[in-house]
Amino acid sequence: MSAVAMNHFTILTDDLAATLAFYEEHLGLKPGPRPPFTFPGAWLYAEGGTEAILHVIAGRPRQELVPGVIDHMAFTGKDLAKTVARLKARGVPYELRRLPAYGTWQLFFHDPNGAKVELDFDAAEPAPV
Repeated sequence: MSAVAMNHFTILTDDLAATLAFYEEHLGLKPGPRPPFTFPGAWLYAEGGTEAILHVIAGRPRQELVPGVIDHMAFTGKDLAKTVARLKARGVPYELRRLPAYGTWQLFFHDPNGAKVELDFDAAEPAPV
């Protein structure tokens, strides 16, 4: 058997409300159906999506929110200028770069729990001001 697609990422948080607000504001992900687990959390869905792409496990102490061997999670984004403006307005530090030869925009920033997020934008999108 072999993998055929990425299913989801799971992150840990000590503040579920702040984490949900962050991912809704900056990635447009919204909570949706989730099994009745015995621990708090949420499953987040992209607009129009039928499969959760980000699982959040809540109620963890801050000292458990440490990076592991996975460096970051990446998503496809749209509207680079609006996304950068929103990050700036909220004081979220970010790094923006273009892939050499491809032109794809890569936008990196961290969520409230320290998880590194990458948003990739089409090369045709204009540079943010």
